[in-house]
Amino acid sequence: MTTSSGMNEQLASFWSVPHAAVLEALQASPQGLASADAQERLARYGLNRIKGKSRTDRFTLLLAQFKSPIILILLFAAGLSLFLRDPTDALIIIGIVLVSGLLGFWQEKGATDAVEKLLAIVQVRAAVLRDGKEVEISVEEVVPGDVTVLNAGDVIPGDCAILESKDLFVDEAVLTGETYPVEKQPGNLPAEIPLNQRTNALFMGTHVVSGTARALVVGTAGSTEFGKISASLRLRPPETDLERGVRRFGYLLMEVTLVLVIAIFAINVYFARPVMESFLFSLALAVGLTPQLLPAIITINLAHGAKRMALDKVIVKRLAAIENFGSMDVLCFDKTGTLTEGQVRVYAYEDLKGRENERILFLAYLNAFYETGFTNPIDAAIRLHRAWDLTGYQKLDEIPYDFLRKRLSVLVAQDGANLLITKGAVPNVLEVCSTVQGAGRAVVDLHAERDAVLRRFEEFGGKGFRALAVAYRDVGAAMRISKDHETDMTFVGFLVFTDPEKPGIVETIAELQRLGISLKIITGDNHRVAAYVSSRVGLSGAEILTGPQLREIGDEALRVRVRDVDIFAEVEPNQKERIILALKKSGNVVGFMGDGINDASALHAADVGISVDSAVDVAKEAADIVLLEKNLSVLVDGVEEGRTTFANTLKYVFMATSANFGNMFSMAGASLFLPFLPLLPKQILLTNLLTDLPEMAIATDRVDRELVKEPRRWDIKFIRKFMITFGLVSSLFDYLTFGALLLLLHANVDLFRTGWFTESVVSASLIVLIIRTRQPFFRSKPGTPLWVATLLVVAGTLALPYTRWSWLFGFVPMPFAFFAVLAGILLLYVVAAEVAKKSFYKRVKF
Repeated sequence: MTTSSGMNEQLASFWSVPHAAVLEALQASPQGLASADAQERLARYGLNRIKGKSRTDRFTLLLAQFKSPIILILLFAAGLSLFLRDPTDALIIIGIVLVSGLLGFWQEKGATDAVEKLLAIVQVRAAVLRDGKEVEISVEEVVPGDVTVLNAGDVIPGDCAILESKDLFVDEAVLTGETYPVEKQPGNLPAEIPLNQRTNALFMGTHVVSGTARALVVGTAGSTEFGKISASLRLRPPETDLERGVRRFGYLLMEVTLVLVIAIFAINVYFARPVMESFLFSLALAVGLTPQLLPAIITINLAHGAKRMALDKVIVKRLAAIENFGSMDVLCFDKTGTLTEGQVRVYAYEDLKGRENERILFLAYLNAFYETGFTNPIDAAIRLHRAWDLTGYQKLDEIPYDFLRKRLSVLVAQDGANLLITKGAVPNVLEVCSTVQGAGRAVVDLHAERDAVLRRFEEFGGKGFRALAVAYRDVGAAMRISKDHETDMTFVGFLVFTDPEKPGIVETIAELQRLGISLKIITGDNHRVAAYVSSRVGLSGAEILTGPQLREIGDEALRVRVRDVDIFAEVEPNQKERIILALKKSGNVVGFMGDGINDASALHAADVGISVDSAVDVAKEAADIVLLEKNLSVLVDGVEEGRTTFANTLKYVFMATSANFGNMFSMAGASLFLPFLPLLPKQILLTNLLTDLPEMAIATDRVDRELVKEPRRWDIKFIRKFMITFGLVSSLFDYLTFGALLLLLHANVDLFRTGWFTESVVSASLIVLIIRTRQPFFRSKPGTPLWVATLLVVAGTLALPYTRWSWLFGFVPMPFAFFAVLAGILLLYVVAAEVAKKSFYKRVKF
């Protein structure tokens, strides 16, 4: 057997090699592999995935906690001081940095493990032959030599040679850009033929539109065409609003940090303070200003949100999509199975005059019984409605349904007659009819009755029913059919279906609208059906735009028009993505819910692609979020969880930046007029570590109702204003503390540092309880882990100067008078922060 990196030359162009030679080269057989052989190949070739190992190993995760340049410089500087002047201080600084990193690692590892377990719930699977039996396995476990069994909707798990096929059409747009599905069949082609003409080969990442096949997997992972392209491009998924916001927030912190660090270092050197101590002090300030646990806090928040959403039957595949989910202000979906039960039932079978005609049902049953393409609910409903005895009938051939013809034809033989039976969309079936069957079996010219047929079709649509047309033609002795045989057919009548609305859907629609989400229906159904169903569920008066109208509208005009349109009907599959992109360009965060083959491109284009666990593989693969239950009510809970996660992430940003900015601003000012450093570098780092501890519990905090009632997005200008406003309030009381320590208590250097350290940590911890809510803090109860962690940090900080190891940090016991002063300052601080908060939210909207 060849290795995965060294496929022999014969297999490099497998589409030009006979099947027997390919099977021999792979040491495989048409009956598939033995399980033991497959396991050995899996170990040899590796998992079948393009992106490599998605799970971050523990060592990499640990190193990531220390990848900040500031942290690395600080560790380097501490190392220098270890040899130059003060090994005790250096070791304490290194210890604090390590403890901070280990805390982040522990929390992020737990979050990552939880997400891995959730992702295991939703997997794309492939049917392969193992030990002579058809079994389902994860796509990642497919190996070269496997024989895969393919049906409509399946993702092709590797580059394959087709062993056998029936009416196989494959969408290869992801590789070739071709709009329409390509018909595939076994055979041999020249080695030099271009990829888009290799009709006897299948390629990883594409998917089956219709038909069936058995195919031999020749290449997996990086040895596939898709893998080669991915290796050269290394394309990242589109940046989410969360990722964009964090990146811009990082730029803001970088600007502020650089200005402060350079200025403070220069000032301290100017005042002839020790260069190494000034350098460490400046770096410690930079660390103090930077919310270094932000990546870990974001991961913890998102993972915690993902776990809570899983309880509501919402599985998050991409954590960053949670924030987009909460920010989503437009949700697009198909009505079938979402607004309605999705259980199609036969309602009537009528001829042109409205008479019930069982011949219509029988012909439709023949068509549905013998079709082998799409597994679809309409054919299932026909088969379930009534079973007929088909003794004497034999299927000869079939023309599968496709999205252009919108028809399905089956050729059956009975008593020497070969009958072509077609059913499909009424306008599309009428295109190939020349006559219509009237009373009894009398046949009349269709031209005179066409308007009557279309009027009747419109009547069904106006009442919310879906109607298909049924037609037939005697093809004489023909044993095989092609699309050319679909002509001069006889229209028999209508097959009418109903799909009742889901219980409680009206209340769910109202709840989503109350959450500030605009709902838009995108459906291939007739516009009258869409309008009728929409009015039944509370979307009455909605403006409608049809697929044919869409073709006449330019992209710029559509971007304006799409804001006001609530129903897109008679939409073609390739128009869904265009609608989504137009909505995004008009400034919306767009969610799209789909579960079909033709939804994949729209799912990928949306800010939040939402699918369901019962969807076809290609839809689940393209989605960011997978629902375990196809129900809009599940989304209501998911959206609220997404907004809760976003709100808690912003709480950390507000807390960390405002408190840290205030402390660092105070320290920068104090270093100008004090003859000594206001805090030692190790004391600054300890302050930063202790104030971060309560904030690590923020993922479990309660969120006020007003913070989840409407979509919100990252706003760097708002964060900057918040940081400055509350940072200055914090700094004001820091200076008040300076005055009390110097003027009232006549503190020496160690007493000053101990007093300000205590006030700084206690005030920063308590202020968390105030700025976590827009309400007065006593009206909004924090989560238990948050207030318990806050109290523990406050108690530990007050006790630290009296412990045996306080000298390591340069702390000394404080006089009793200090605590009376501290209590007064903290009381004033709480009142001032509440007043500032009320004034701030009146002036600044978010």
